[in-house]
Amino acid sequence: MSSLAVQKASSAASATGTAQSRPPLRGRIALVPTITLLLGAIYCLLPVAWVVIASTKSGSELFSTFTFLPGSGFTDNLHDLNAYRDGIYWQWMANSALYAVLGALLSMCVSAFSGYALATYRFRGRETLFNVLLAGVLMPPIILAIPQYLLMAKADLTDSYWSVLLPQVLSPYGVYLARIYAAAAVPSDVVEAGRMDGASEWRIFTRVALPMMVPGMVTVFLFQFVAIWNNFLLPYIMLSDDEKFPLTLGLFTLLEQGANTPALYTLVITGAFLAVIPLVALFLVIQRFWSLDLLSGAVKS
Repeated sequence: MSSLAVQKASSAASATGTAQSRPPLRGRIALVPTITLLLGAIYCLLPVAWVVIASTKSGSELFSTFTFLPGSGFTDNLHDLNAYRDGIYWQWMANSALYAVLGALLSMCVSAFSGYALATYRFRGRETLFNVLLAGVLMPPIILAIPQYLLMAKADLTDSYWSVLLPQVLSPYGVYLARIYAAAAVPSDVVEAGRMDGASEWRIFTRVALPMMVPGMVTVFLFQFVAIWNNFLLPYIMLSDDEKFPLTLGLFTLLEQGANTPALYTLVITGAFLAVIPLVALFLVIQRFWSLDLLSGAVKS
């Protein structure tokens, strides 16, 4: 009896020690999303790291040295990029800034007006209109490119700044996000209180609702800015004058010329690296408004 009890006790102790040595099941499961996120981050950041390192290489170093070994030609690349066609790269940069900043601001305003109206007012056909906007969110931009070109050609606006700006003003996703945020962040009691005090609808929107919607509108601006900055298809269809090209289209033309002039490859890579900097700067400046304030506004309401 005593030996049997000792064996049971020792086996129980060994089982307990084995269980304690193993990591908890919940901890092992939590490693899966962490590893997945790390792999996703590496997948996204690896091309950026390659562009940063490749922009430091001269033409000879680009094809003869190890991929992730920094070079010594970054200053020369900047000088060549600045000298190429009297600095047309900076014209492309200014065009991209114009398209992205003005387009994102106009889109943000339209989204704010539309989202607030859809969230606050009750009118016939409201849900139908909102469902049409949702269908626009799901529609690929490539489907709309040709009809937009035909409309701009009918209005004699092709190959102009307006041909790139105007199609970007209405963002179905921006209107959807503005409506969701306005419904969560602007209490109906506050709107009714403003009406009882005799304030006009415009005054209620500008003085009461809009300050509550600022975090959401900053998010709409951010999304639309990035979308316009990276847009290639619409300028490719609309524009023929290379002095009106944005960076995406300008670098594409440089890349095509690089097939016959390999020295232009370093200019393309350096230009792509410089094109990323404004996006990074924008994220760093307004990151405190992005997503965290979007969620906090919904909680506060």
